[in-house]
This record gives sequence, C-alpha cells and structure tokens, in this order.
Amino acid sequence: MEQAQDNSRQISFGEAFKVWTKLGFLSFGGPAGQIALMHRMLVEERKWISNDRFLHALNYCHLLPGPEAQQLATYIGWLLHGTRGGLAAGIMFIIPGMLTVLALTLLYAGFEKVAAVQALFYGLKPAVLALVVMAVFRVAGKALKTPYLSLLAGLAFLAMFFYQAPFPAVIVAAGLLGYLGMSWCPLRFGDRCPRWLSGDSARQASTDEGGIIDLLLSRENDGRFSPTLFRSLKVLATWSMVWLGPVLLLLLLLGPEHVFSTIALFFSKLAMVTFGGAYAVLAYMAQEAVSSYGWLHPGEMLDGLALAETTPGPLIQVVQFVGFLAAFRDPGLLNPYVAGTLGALLTVWVTFAPCFLWIFLGAPYVEQLRHNRLLNGALSGITAAVVGVVLNLSLWFGLNALFAETHPTYALGATIPVPVLASADWFGLVLAAMAFLAMKFGKLGMITVLAACAGLGFLWKLLY
Repeated sequence: MEQAQDNSRQISFGEAFKVWTKLGFLSFGGPAGQIALMHRMLVEERKWISNDRFLHALNYCHLLPGPEAQQLATYIGWLLHGTRGGLAAGIMFIIPGMLTVLALTLLYAGFEKVAAVQALFYGLKPAVLALVVMAVFRVAGKALKTPYLSLLAGLAFLAMFFYQAPFPAVIVAAGLLGYLGMSWCPLRFGDRCPRWLSGDSARQASTDEGGIIDLLLSRENDGRFSPTLFRSLKVLATWSMVWLGPVLLLLLLLGPEHVFSTIALFFSKLAMVTFGGAYAVLAYMAQEAVSSYGWLHPGEMLDGLALAETTPGPLIQVVQFVGFLAAFRDPGLLNPYVAGTLGALLTVWVTFAPCFLWIFLGAPYVEQLRHNRLLNGALSGITAAVVGVVLNLSLWFGLNALFAETHPTYALGATIPVPVLASADWFGLVLAAMAFLAMKFGKLGMITVLAACAGLGFLWKLLY
C-alpha cells in the first residue's frame, strides 16, 4: 500500500496528473469499482480529500446525468487545481478506456470476434469484485452513522435491486427522508428526537479532517468557491458551445439526415437523461439503435457492453461502440474504418462534454452549501442511499461476472434474480475470494492483486 502523504504540503499539478492517469488505466468494474478505487487512492492512501467531502461531492454527482465516477474525478480535480485540474482528471478518466474500446471495436468490426482479447481482461472481473466488496463495507462504516441511515441504505438497495425502482426516485425519496429524520426532527423536537434517528451527527457541524484539499482550501480565499451570476453565465455559454457547437456545425454542413448529424443529436439527448449510469439507459439505447436507426443487429449491444465492462473507464463508453458501428455501416464517401472512428470520437465528445458543464457550473454552489444545516440531513439521506446503490451495483456486477445465467423469481411484487449454479464460473469465484483475502488479510497492494488476477485469468482461458 502506498504511504499516506504529509497533509501540510501542496499537491502539484504534475503529481495530480500522474494520479489521474493511473486512475484512468485502473478504473475497471463500472461505477461501483471506480468509486471504490478513487476512495482508496484519494481518501485512504494519499489523504488528499476527507471522507466527508468525498461523499458530499459524490452526492452531487449522483444527482447528475452521466457517469458519476468520471464526474466525481472531475470535481476533485477542480477542487485541487481549478478548471485545468478538472479537465485533467475528467479527460484522463476517459482516454484509456476510449482508446481500448476503440481498438477492440475496430477488431470487432473487422472480425466480429474478440474472445482472444477479452481473455486478457477475464481475470480482472473477480479482482474488481473483491475491491468493490471491501469498499462497500468501508464506505458504509463511515457514512451510516445512525441506525436510521442504515435503514435508508437498506431500503434504497431493496427498491433498486428487487423492485427496479427508478434511480432518480430513490435519490429524491432518500433526500426527503434524510431531511425529515436528520434535520427537521432535531430542529423541531431537540433532545426529544430519538438518538437512533438523528444521532450526534445531526447536532454537530461536519468536520473535514485529514484531507490535504480540505486543509489547503481552509487557508485559501481566492473566490473560487464564490459563485456569481457572471461566472455562471460565462461557464454556461462556454461549455454549451463546446458541447453543442460541433453538433450545430454538422447540422449546417451535412444536414439533419446524415449519419454524423444523427449520431450527434441522438447521443446529445441521451447525455441529458442518463441518470443512474449506463444500465439505466441500455435498453432504450439498444431499442433505438436496432429498431429505429438500424445501426446495430439484434444482440450486438451485449457484445458492446462486454467490451465496455472489460475495459477501463465508464460503462457508458458502450455508446462509442454504437457510434462506431453506426458510421461504419453508413460511411458515405469515407473508408468505413475512418467513418467508424470519427463516429466513435463524435459520440464520446457529445456524451462527455456535458459532464464538464454540470461540474464547472454547479460545483461552486455545492461547495457553498456544504455546511448548510437544513441540507445536511437531506445529503446524509442521499449518502445512505448511495451506499445502497453501490451495493446494488456490486451485486449486479457480481451476478453477471460470475454466473452466465440467472433465473428470475417473483414474490411480493419483487423480481429476484436467482443465479443458476450450473452456470457458475467457479474459477472466477475462487479468484474473487483469493483477491479479497489477499487485500484484506495479506495486505497486498491493489495493483499487485489486479495484475496477478489478470495473469491467472489469462492462463486459465488459454488452458480451458
């Protein structure tokens, strides 16, 4: 494990850039794995940011459309070095996965077979699963400070995993219940408010100790966290043009029926409704790509998701696979591979450019509201729900990574995915258990475990 660093020093942009690059190359496992990785690297190992501030930023990112892990990295980069820090963190979170998915999609388009390449990533899934399980317990231990918050986390998990409740509805309900239990109750009833409901944390201001960012920001007063109307309008105008400028240009030059224009419009709209991550919009995107536009053949979306799941970066990178095939199969005068590559890059642009808009526009307001007593309860409720959401994603990821088939069982209106034991990947289960034990009790570093699991998985696939 890397040594924790001195909290009194500055963090240079070059040092931060190296960490963001490393994070981009190691960000496997979807949002659950990526958030766990960031928590371990930034909160536990380097002590760059306190747990409270990390969770506060995560709460905001969960309220936004788009990949919450990439937006969280952008937020923390912005806290460190302003706009250039946010750009560095957000872009480096995307690029490794983007290049990997692009390379695999080129291979897929040419041969429609990526099994040999996927063997390289096979062993990473169990290791990421072990990392996620450890993170769930660590984050839960720090975020669930009262029995009431534990109850909210449990309800959020039950609502999403068994009843497929919409992600925004879960977050809104958790915020309301958190406000009622953690803010309204102690403010209305004082000491008569049950301790199991509000706990001591409801009566005390949040203290951010141990984070380099928190200590540095407490000494600075450069106005970065003082949102103004002029600044907000400037950010809105700049990043709206960055996002939508290419879209308007394509419409003017190529017309609305051209494949590039269609890609730009469709994925720009999709970027505004992707609450809850890639899985929340996967069915809609597959239906539109297959039935409405004819970009993909039935079943190909699962191939794209397999590529996105076994490569670093946000799972929403699956849109790149769709954009590539859309342009590849309708290249016009271009070479199909050139058209496909341009289609993939265009899709990435209109998918992730809005993420920087949401962070740079909203983060100053979020920072000013960190110590608002009335909002603390709502944010505590959302934090608890996030624990349930991460647990839901972890279990979903585990079932899909380690079992080839699940059988839905229905009871009390709930849909219970029961794994079919005959379809179990027993080697993957053993590898996940070994990875967990190695990190938990053997104190092996994350990179060592990931590399070992990747090597063992590759050898297993070669032999069997």
